[in-house]
Amino acid sequence: MDFITIDKSYLEVLSEWRRDFHKFPEPGWLEFRTSAIIADKLEGWGYDVYVGKEIVTGVSLGVPSQSLAEVFYNRALESNIQTKWLEKMEAGKTGVIAILDTGIEGPTIAYRVDIDALPILESAAEHHGPQQLGFRSEYEGFMHACGHDSHATIGLGLAEQLVKRKEQLCGKIIIIFQPAEEGVRGGSAIVSSPLLDKIDYLCALHIGTGVPKGTFIAGTDGFLATSKFDVTIKGVAAHSGINSEKGKNALLAGAQAALALHSLPPHSEGMFRVNVGTLEAGSGRNIIPALAKMQFEIRAENSEINDFYENRVHQIFDGIAAMYDVEVELEKVGYALSIPSDLQLAKILKETAKAQTALDEVIEFRTFRAGSEDATFFMQHVQQQGGLACYSIIGTELAAGHHHEEFDIDEEDMLTALEIWLNVPFSIYPGVNRP
Repeated sequence: MDFITIDKSYLEVLSEWRRDFHKFPEPGWLEFRTSAIIADKLEGWGYDVYVGKEIVTGVSLGVPSQSLAEVFYNRALESNIQTKWLEKMEAGKTGVIAILDTGIEGPTIAYRVDIDALPILESAAEHHGPQQLGFRSEYEGFMHACGHDSHATIGLGLAEQLVKRKEQLCGKIIIIFQPAEEGVRGGSAIVSSPLLDKIDYLCALHIGTGVPKGTFIAGTDGFLATSKFDVTIKGVAAHSGINSEKGKNALLAGAQAALALHSLPPHSEGMFRVNVGTLEAGSGRNIIPALAKMQFEIRAENSEINDFYENRVHQIFDGIAAMYDVEVELEKVGYALSIPSDLQLAKILKETAKAQTALDEVIEFRTFRAGSEDATFFMQHVQQQGGLACYSIIGTELAAGHHHEEFDIDEEDMLTALEIWLNVPFSIYPGVNRP
């Protein structure tokens, strides 16, 4: 079948959606408005739509505070959206899964996109594109600074374009609009949904990540396994001059833990990293600190090494609790795996993308260190059931790096990514004896 192209005017539709998501960013597990808008469009196009409580079947890690949840829930209520979708959501249970069942025997092809934003204050500089064009974030302190607004848009555009060609399809199409990718919290909570069983092919994608505009990487490896932790250390306050011996110093316990974490030895079988990102403690210079809070992460070249250091983390905090006679609450608030793309599906994506005239270079497979990704849960799930999974990168011209207050993309690359994904089912069908 010839490569399907979409009229360039459709970019106006994509840009309108993307700019709306960008203007009203919602952090992980609080994507109420975003999920409702996506669900409403999908239902209107004829998809079977499942939202929030209907798709989150596992444990939701790193759920924001109730006070912040109320802020974003109320903002969603004030938006022009159907409340029937909000009734299916709560903090820790957001996101959408859409299914298009053609009624004709064939493979199940799934696509996964992420939809959450970051706790970043967006730049108001005049040269910043969203500021110039009037779609800078209206939620101060939150911003789409990683491209998830464009990912959600690509998923929506794909859904609309596929349903227009339903008569040419077979099997099932599943599109996963995953919440809480930042902090790698959402994938593990959704992957156990029975809606995601027996997927034959899974495609996931990211825009940017340093890949130049005009380049498409069909399959990737190198995502780091990771675990994220929040720690609360509870000691006993005391007067530092009168009876300091009666205190139990949570600050010193936290400081000792930070040093111990950063003193963990390297691993002979692969790379390992640790970072203590925050450490807060104490209330005054003459008070033995009774409380300390810490946020840290570990990352490793593979899941086995990451598991090894998770055990060491628990040993460290058991020792800290005994050494300083304090209470330690160690909470795992996110994690991800290290899973490679399947070369067989990468080849299909490469051959599909080669017909895309907007691309200068199509790379079949590349190993690179691009942080961590909880799409790896879906990839592992599909691979364990005998299916194929692939994580792709679409290059773009970035105004600034990911997680930067001036982050922005070249919107026309959304259309390029959409066309590639739209053609994937038709590239797969010849190999599965489409009726």
